[in-house]
Amino acid sequence: MPESSGSSNLWIVFALMTVASWGFYGVFLHMGQLGMSDPVNGRYKAFFMVGIAYVLIAVLAPLAFLIVNGASWDFPKAGWSWSLVAGAVGAVGAFCVLLAFGAKGQPAVVMSIIFAGAPIVNAIVALSLHPPKGGFGGLPWQFFAGILLAAAGGTLVTLYKPAPGAGGPTAAAHTSPVEAGGGK
Repeated sequence: MPESSGSSNLWIVFALMTVASWGFYGVFLHMGQLGMSDPVNGRYKAFFMVGIAYVLIAVLAPLAFLIVNGASWDFPKAGWSWSLVAGAVGAVGAFCVLLAFGAKGQPAVVMSIIFAGAPIVNAIVALSLHPPKGGFGGLPWQFFAGILLAAAGGTLVTLYKPAPGAGGPTAAAHTSPVEAGGGK
């Protein structure tokens, strides 16, 4: 898809598609981990499958777009090196999601912390690399209010998330034999 195709607001559709995809990510990843029926290595097996999905989507889809668009196969060092760093930090983050689940973090809480905290980190890093015109003192109060609201939102969702209902697949997967009435 060429950069100039479609409406000038098409970016918001793609941004919202990302919100939806990443919103499902933590829940589905946790379900995959539990579905492996391997309490020790299930999270690593799930992440292995995530890697396969990345190869299929993150390698083959852009390859097809590059071919269809007749792209140059020149990859300047600054471009490929920063892109590899971005991929590495993304993969480390995805792996840390699984480690958080393995350390008994609940998906709703883990993902709320991530999705509230990541925009704050993004804003700080982006502003550090590309300071605003007029310096940090020129930032509008609404920017700081947004940072505080993101932090407050993540905190509130984490502290006041609803308890899981009984009998669901997640509840059953976390029930020990003792809690289920069997074993010692």
